[in-house]
Amino acid sequence: MDSSAYLKGVLGKVYHRKMSADKAFNELKNLPYENMGFARVDHHRAFRKGFGEVVYCENKTPEHVKKITTVLLKHKNPILLTRANKALYDFLKKTFPALKYNEPGRVIYLKKGGLKNKKTVLILTAGTNDIPVAEEARITLEVMGNRVKTIYDVGVAGIHRLLDKLPEISKANVIIVAAGMEGALGSVIGGLTDKPVIAVPTSVGYGSSFKGIAPLLTMMNSCSPGVVVVNIDNGFGAGYFASLINK
Repeated sequence: MDSSAYLKGVLGKVYHRKMSADKAFNELKNLPYENMGFARVDHHRAFRKGFGEVVYCENKTPEHVKKITTVLLKHKNPILLTRANKALYDFLKKTFPALKYNEPGRVIYLKKGGLKNKKTVLILTAGTNDIPVAEEARITLEVMGNRVKTIYDVGVAGIHRLLDKLPEISKANVIIVAAGMEGALGSVIGGLTDKPVIAVPTSVGYGSSFKGIAPLLTMMNSCSPGVVVVNIDNGFGAGYFASLINK
């Protein structure tokens, strides 16, 4: 939903006497947020942030997610449900058949509107094990209206696989790098481009990677300027931030 256009439309109808004040009040009464008892759905977020509320599904009951999704769809919001399993998708699909599911990224989603940001966000992964995090970022970006390109499995263990992709890297407007193990790929990309790089440490690796702590520290200590870091496995956060830069 284009929140600004929606609000202007309601106010315009009142101004031109095509809508009563009472009806306009009913349209807007839940605009700040809607208290559902177990949740307070933030209908004002699209005005503040340019994108509506996203639902983190872990530890939520299927019924709670269903009720929140119902409210979001009622307000014509795009749907982005992160950290969702296939069982939840199968449950929601019975009520909302238009929903789609990205299994690697564990994202249930429904796009609204077309391409808003024509510049490309490029997502790179060091290995195939990093793809789930990259896919969470990709779906987030696409639902937010971005053009996305992916290049997977180009880590430093076979750096020649990356070097022939330099023309594609140079064309991107923002770059996301997902890497586990020692997380070196973020610094490598940062040293090869003048574009902003968002590094995502993943929890891929043997014991001393400490479930993503090692690549997190590597990326935080990158000597390449222009690299910022999000939390471990936070593909959603990387995608959201990349979209803010891209627009």
